[in-house]
Amino acid sequence: MSSTTMQHQHTLEHHGHHDDHGHHKETFITKYIFSQDHKMIAKQFLITGIIMALIGMFLSILFRIQLGWPDKTFPLLETFLGKWAEGGRIKPDFYLALVTIHGTIMVFFVLTTGLSGTFSNLLIPLQLGARDMASPFLNMLSYWLFFISSVIMISSFFVQSGPASAGWTIYPPLSALPKAISGSGTGMTLWLVSMVLFIASSLIGSLNYISTVLNMRTKGMDMWKMPLTIWAFFLTAVLGVLSFPVLVAGVVLLIFDRSFGTSFYLSDIVLSGQVLPNQGGSPILFQHLFWFLGHPEVYIIIMPALGITSEVIATNSRKPIFGYHAMVYSLIGIAVLSFIVWGHHMFVTGMNPFLGGVFMITTLIIAVPSAVKTFNYLATLWRGNIRFTPAMMFGIGLVSFFISGGLTGIFLGNAALDIPLHDTYFVVAHFHLVMGSAAIFGMLCGVYHWFPKMFGRMMDEKLGYLHFWVTFIGAYLVFFPMHFMGLDGVPRRYYAFTEFEFMKEWLTVNKFISWAAIVAGLGQIAFLWNFFYSIFYGKKASQNPWQSNTLEWTTPVEHLHGNWPGEIPTVYRWPYDYSKPGHYEDFIPQTTPFSETMSSNLPHDFEGNTEAERIQLEWEKEHVAERIN
Repeated sequence: MSSTTMQHQHTLEHHGHHDDHGHHKETFITKYIFSQDHKMIAKQFLITGIIMALIGMFLSILFRIQLGWPDKTFPLLETFLGKWAEGGRIKPDFYLALVTIHGTIMVFFVLTTGLSGTFSNLLIPLQLGARDMASPFLNMLSYWLFFISSVIMISSFFVQSGPASAGWTIYPPLSALPKAISGSGTGMTLWLVSMVLFIASSLIGSLNYISTVLNMRTKGMDMWKMPLTIWAFFLTAVLGVLSFPVLVAGVVLLIFDRSFGTSFYLSDIVLSGQVLPNQGGSPILFQHLFWFLGHPEVYIIIMPALGITSEVIATNSRKPIFGYHAMVYSLIGIAVLSFIVWGHHMFVTGMNPFLGGVFMITTLIIAVPSAVKTFNYLATLWRGNIRFTPAMMFGIGLVSFFISGGLTGIFLGNAALDIPLHDTYFVVAHFHLVMGSAAIFGMLCGVYHWFPKMFGRMMDEKLGYLHFWVTFIGAYLVFFPMHFMGLDGVPRRYYAFTEFEFMKEWLTVNKFISWAAIVAGLGQIAFLWNFFYSIFYGKKASQNPWQSNTLEWTTPVEHLHGNWPGEIPTVYRWPYDYSKPGHYEDFIPQTTPFSETMSSNLPHDFEGNTEAERIQLEWEKEHVAERIN
């Protein structure tokens, strides 16, 4: 605690001097573009993430049109896509590119950085009681690397050979041979460059988050008084630091194979009738490297959403979060186990059955901490005095997707069942429910809840409800029918389902899914209008509109670099003292000393705090004496 206090004092002195002299000289560029204020950087991550999400959603609508109406022509497509949709039909090679870039954008640029980058930046200093991140400059650099990476990824649509076309997992040999297909050329090179910059951004951000959590907590804020949001962001950052470098290694070896004639992933390849000289490599090696990142990546995406949901559900249930310590230990368990389950993505690669059995067991074990979290959410909601704000609706929606999508994960975690279901629409359904939809709902839950803290204004509730119901129903209508397509053996990533009789039966369902996707996509207009209109014209927010306990709601509504105008508040209690018996209000902020809540104090409140326990005992003696008299 001494090093934390010293760091805190140093930061306080630094920012006190900075506030007195520096901020009057801020220009538009230093305040809004190259800002080093974590709150502004959070907004930059969020708005960039929203733009990338819109692009990713637009790409999905394009290939859903192809899947729903494979034999029809749409002249408008040729107007927008040019040579990639000559005659009004998307070309097969461009269809694969759409699937590839859609997956890449949504997994990395929206769900990883758009979610974690936004809320880790916004909440870690505010909820821990820090003036800013450990390194504001590196924080700014993290955002700009992410932005440049996004621009490079999108720019691949404008090169002659088109964007990368090897699936978002970029398996060799398609990704390792520049001449294999048109999407293996310049577009794939841009994909690789973009991802290296993206990983650099994530690593810089993660190191910053870890340093801030460990070294810059305010006085009284020990690890067991941190909100579950901070635990989730902290463990997510640890996962990122340990797993992302492995993908860099895989990408570098891929660049060597593409450009320098090596054979890490290539062997016995025949291209256009010509036998290539590559010998000794294995594409399975790339799968090991990719999925060693790829499965922790699933939790890098979902854990921040789970942390956000914990905070929002507790606040809007007006109850303490059920099983705080169990929630923390389950997050730690998920983080540890996520590194030893990657092989369940590779059951069909011909791996040793014994090794497949090991991965199967660890995969089923990781369901246990996930189930603990689900149970704790439901127990927190049970008999709570629930306020159905838009944020709460999206939080409950996440729990729904986490349960329904998680149950299908048990099927795919079993090797015997996964082998026939692998690469069918069953996998698409599971993946999009448990990770895509759940994480997006966690992100939207956070946006609605902390919008007043980000922008000082309130979003419109009625538009929030409309957005929730259209998106919630739309997501289930899009992804739930895919389970049945997968059970019937319909493969994913196919351009059209008109070549085989058994697939033709699903054309009507594909059309239904496409309509549901289009309606759900149009439903996002309600969110976009609500978000951008409310930034400028929304109702002005009070300092603590949700009557929440955590530290961020003690900062002024008007932002200042350094967060608190004077001394940083001291923390006395955990963040979930809601509806405590004996207290006159249904919430007690973390900054309220126990000496001010004598009538509601409980014995376990004083663990490790003998002075507070002595004061409480004296008060109780006096109180008993008064009653006797």
